[in-house]
Amino acid sequence: MFERIVEVGILFDFYGKLLSERQFTAIELYYVHDLSLAEIGEELGISRQSVYDTLKRAEENLYEYEKTLGLVRKFKYNREEIDKLFKLMDDMEIEARNIDNLIMQKKVKDLKETITKIIDNNQEVVN
Repeated sequence: MFERIVEVGILFDFYGKLLSERQFTAIELYYVHDLSLAEIGEELGISRQSVYDTLKRAEENLYEYEKTLGLVRKFKYNREEIDKLFKLMDDMEIEARNIDNLIMQKKVKDLKETITKIIDNNQEVVN
Protein backbone atom coordinates (compact mmCIF):
# COMPACT_ATOMS: atom_id res chain seq x y z
CA MET A 1 0.00 0.00 0.00
CA PHE A 2 2.81 2.41 0.92
CA GLU A 3 4.48 1.86 -2.46
CA ARG A 4 1.24 2.73 -4.23
CA ILE A 5 0.89 5.92 -2.19
CA VAL A 6 4.39 6.99 -3.19
CA GLU A 7 3.80 6.00 -6.81
CA VAL A 8 0.52 7.93 -7.09
CA GLY A 9 2.18 10.87 -5.33
CA ILE A 10 4.94 10.99 -7.92
CA LEU A 11 2.47 10.67 -10.79
CA PHE A 12 0.40 13.44 -9.21
CA ASP A 13 3.47 15.71 -9.09
CA PHE A 14 4.00 15.22 -12.81
CA TYR A 15 0.46 15.02 -14.14
CA GLY A 16 -1.86 16.41 -11.46
CA LYS A 17 -2.64 19.56 -13.40
CA LEU A 18 -4.02 17.42 -16.24
CA LEU A 19 -6.78 16.05 -14.00
CA SER A 20 -10.20 17.62 -13.67
CA GLU A 21 -10.55 20.03 -10.76
CA ARG A 22 -12.54 17.50 -8.72
CA GLN A 23 -10.08 14.68 -9.42
CA PHE A 24 -7.15 16.94 -8.55
CA THR A 25 -8.74 17.96 -5.26
CA ALA A 26 -9.70 14.40 -4.34
CA ILE A 27 -6.18 13.09 -4.98
CA GLU A 28 -4.63 15.99 -3.09
CA LEU A 29 -6.92 15.57 -0.08
CA TYR A 30 -6.50 11.80 0.02
CA TYR A 31 -2.80 11.33 -0.76
CA VAL A 32 -1.27 14.63 0.36
CA HIS A 33 -3.48 15.62 3.30
CA ASP A 34 -4.39 12.04 4.31
CA LEU A 35 -8.12 12.70 4.65
CA SER A 36 -10.58 9.81 4.75
CA LEU A 37 -13.14 9.21 2.01
CA ALA A 38 -15.86 10.51 4.33
CA GLU A 39 -13.90 13.69 5.10
CA ILE A 40 -13.25 14.31 1.41
CA GLY A 41 -16.93 13.72 0.69
CA GLU A 42 -17.84 16.37 3.22
CA GLU A 43 -15.31 18.78 1.76
CA LEU A 44 -16.53 18.25 -1.81
CA GLY A 45 -20.21 17.81 -0.99
CA ILE A 46 -20.39 14.32 -2.50
CA SER A 47 -20.92 10.81 -1.16
CA ARG A 48 -18.16 8.57 0.08
CA GLN A 49 -18.79 6.28 -2.91
CA SER A 50 -18.44 9.22 -5.31
CA VAL A 51 -15.13 10.10 -3.68
CA TYR A 52 -13.95 6.51 -4.15
CA ASP A 53 -15.03 6.52 -7.81
CA THR A 54 -13.39 9.90 -8.40
CA LEU A 55 -10.14 8.71 -6.85
CA LYS A 56 -10.11 5.54 -8.92
CA ARG A 57 -10.75 7.46 -12.15
CA ALA A 58 -8.07 10.00 -11.25
CA GLU A 59 -5.54 7.24 -10.51
CA GLU A 60 -6.37 5.53 -13.79
CA ASN A 61 -5.85 8.83 -15.59
CA LEU A 62 -2.49 9.40 -13.89
CA TYR A 63 -1.29 5.92 -14.91
CA GLU A 64 -2.56 6.45 -18.44
CA TYR A 65 -0.72 9.79 -18.70
CA GLU A 66 2.49 8.07 -17.63
CA LYS A 67 1.90 5.23 -20.10
CA THR A 68 1.43 7.76 -22.90
CA LEU A 69 3.98 10.43 -21.98
CA GLY A 70 6.51 8.54 -19.85
CA LEU A 71 7.72 11.64 -18.01
CA VAL A 72 8.34 9.85 -14.70
CA ARG A 73 10.24 7.06 -16.43
CA LYS A 74 12.36 9.62 -18.32
CA PHE A 75 12.94 11.63 -15.15
CA LYS A 76 14.14 8.55 -13.25
CA TYR A 77 16.39 7.50 -16.15
CA ASN A 78 17.90 10.99 -16.38
CA ARG A 79 18.47 11.04 -12.63
CA GLU A 80 20.33 7.71 -12.80
CA GLU A 81 22.48 8.99 -15.64
CA ILE A 82 23.26 12.19 -13.73
CA ASP A 83 24.29 10.11 -10.73
CA LYS A 84 26.71 8.26 -13.02
CA LEU A 85 28.09 11.60 -14.20
CA PHE A 86 28.71 12.69 -10.62
CA LYS A 87 30.55 9.44 -9.93
CA LEU A 88 32.72 9.97 -13.01
CA MET A 89 33.42 13.55 -11.95
CA ASP A 90 34.40 12.37 -8.47
CA ASP A 91 36.85 9.94 -10.06
CA MET A 92 38.21 12.70 -12.31
CA GLU A 93 38.59 15.02 -9.34
CA ILE A 94 40.61 12.40 -7.44
CA GLU A 95 42.82 11.78 -10.47
CA ALA A 96 43.34 15.55 -10.96
CA ARG A 97 44.36 15.88 -7.31
CA ASN A 98 46.71 12.88 -7.59
CA ILE A 99 48.58 14.48 -10.47
CA ASP A 100 48.19 17.96 -8.92
CA ASN A 101 46.37 19.36 -11.96
CA LEU A 102 44.67 22.52 -10.67
CA ILE A 103 43.16 23.38 -14.05
CA MET A 104 41.42 20.00 -14.28
CA GLN A 105 40.24 20.27 -10.66
CA LYS A 106 38.68 23.66 -11.45
CA LYS A 107 36.97 22.32 -14.57
CA VAL A 108 35.51 19.36 -12.67
CA LYS A 109 34.25 21.72 -9.96
CA ASP A 110 32.64 23.97 -12.61
CA LEU A 111 31.07 20.94 -14.29
CA LYS A 112 29.58 19.75 -10.98
CA GLU A 113 28.15 23.21 -10.32
CA THR A 114 26.60 23.35 -13.78
CA ILE A 115 24.97 19.94 -13.45
CA THR A 116 23.71 20.86 -9.97
CA LYS A 117 22.07 24.00 -11.43
CA ILE A 118 20.39 21.88 -14.11
CA ILE A 119 19.09 19.45 -11.47
CA ASP A 120 17.81 22.29 -9.29
CA ASN A 121 16.06 23.87 -12.28
CA ASN A 122 14.39 20.56 -13.16
CA GLN A 123 13.24 20.08 -9.56
CA GLU A 124 11.48 23.45 -9.76
CA VAL A 125 9.63 22.31 -12.87
CA VAL A 126 8.44 19.11 -11.18
CA ASN A 127 7.31 20.79 -7.98
